[in-house]
Amino acid sequence: MLCDCAISVLAAEGGRGLTHRAVDRAAGVPEGTTKNYFPSRDALLGAAADRMTALHAAAVRRLRETTPDGISPAEVAELYPALLRRAVADDPTQLLAMVELYLEAVRRPGVRAALGRMAVSNARAGAGLHAAAGLPSTARDAGLLDAYFLGVAVSLLALPAEALRAVGLDDAYAVGLGLFRAAVPGRSADGDEPAHGGGDESGGRGGGRAATGGPGGR
Repeated sequence: MLCDCAISVLAAEGGRGLTHRAVDRAAGVPEGTTKNYFPSRDALLGAAADRMTALHAAAVRRLRETTPDGISPAEVAELYPALLRRAVADDPTQLLAMVELYLEAVRRPGVRAALGRMAVSNARAGAGLHAAAGLPSTARDAGLLDAYFLGVAVSLLALPAEALRAVGLDDAYAVGLGLFRAAVPGRSADGDEPAHGGGDESGGRGGGRAATGGPGGR
């Protein structure tokens, strides 16, 4: 519970706002409780990073368990607009906390190690999903796609609508498909292109169309 609250505080208040007292307040526990479990700020940040890694590992397991036999490249491609919508519009808590942890990782080896484990796990899971659709993706291809995804998701969350239009990010559905096509080799192997019923008028923020299905998370 304390680690989940630390993630929520990171998302709401940023890295500077992550204090023992802030986590105590978010968790509704007596002051000093968080410090008893995580004596230093480094320990608290490391615990938040480890919790985020565990959440992503659980999502990877769900992804493996729920991937249908015979999934097509087009169906895999449709997952990425859904993921963008989920990360940016539906609940940006994990995305915001992730960005804060990435910044902290530059100076904190423990956080860097946890995020490294998460990145490798996500890339391997992505490559496995693509392989199930007959695509020749490697973990490097999937890792590149994840990096693209993170950068675009942050832009969709942070930039004003006029800037998103100016740089071509206002149609989040098309951007999600474009990420997949840019990073994944053999992406048109079955010749089945996902349908898109026109431009998105939402200014990009959460504007991706609802894709069918969607993996268990990023």
